[in-house]
Amino acid sequence: MILHGYWRSGTSYRTRIALELKGLAYAQQGVDLRQGVQKSEAYCALNPQGLVPALEIGGAVLTQSPAILEWLEEAHPTPPLLPADPVDRARVRAMAALIGCDIHPLNNLRVGKALRETFGADQAAVDAWAARWIIPGFEALETLVSRHGAGWCFGESPTLADCYLIPQIYSASRFNVPLEAFPRLLSIEASAAKHPAFVAAHPDAQPDAD
Repeated sequence: MILHGYWRSGTSYRTRIALELKGLAYAQQGVDLRQGVQKSEAYCALNPQGLVPALEIGGAVLTQSPAILEWLEEAHPTPPLLPADPVDRARVRAMAALIGCDIHPLNNLRVGKALRETFGADQAAVDAWAARWIIPGFEALETLVSRHGAGWCFGESPTLADCYLIPQIYSASRFNVPLEAFPRLLSIEASAAKHPAFVAAHPDAQPDAD
């Protein structure tokens, strides 16, 4: 497997976490978003959308991190990232979607670039924009974790939801979003900081990191 991604991309980060939790070997090919490599002819031949990540598996290329993570769960079910019970599986998927659909897309690199270039936003304005979406999302997630978590977002071991949460906390810190109001989420972050899979997937540990 070859993962085409960017070291600080949240979608690449969540994919690396899942690969590491599954214990799967993979090579990495850096795609420097700052230099526009994702829009190159060579990369768009892999992923016509020109976004990261893309995962090569044999003769196939998978794109969109939710689809990649679902494929990983189906093709490599052990250890599981989703609970056995269908209702619980839906709950974990909802936690992941809360981040993947309602927070992350509003504060990724291309949105920040548009805010700066089209609307003249400075860094303080970009930070405020990110906080506007991160804080209410994290408020809801903190409540869900209080209901269903036991050390992680759901239960006693990492799930799909944690693959999404940890990169979003990393992003929140980059945007100077205060997180003191979310002790359960911060506790999960502390557990992840000691977990080998999350440590290996951290942006600073990637071969293309600055």
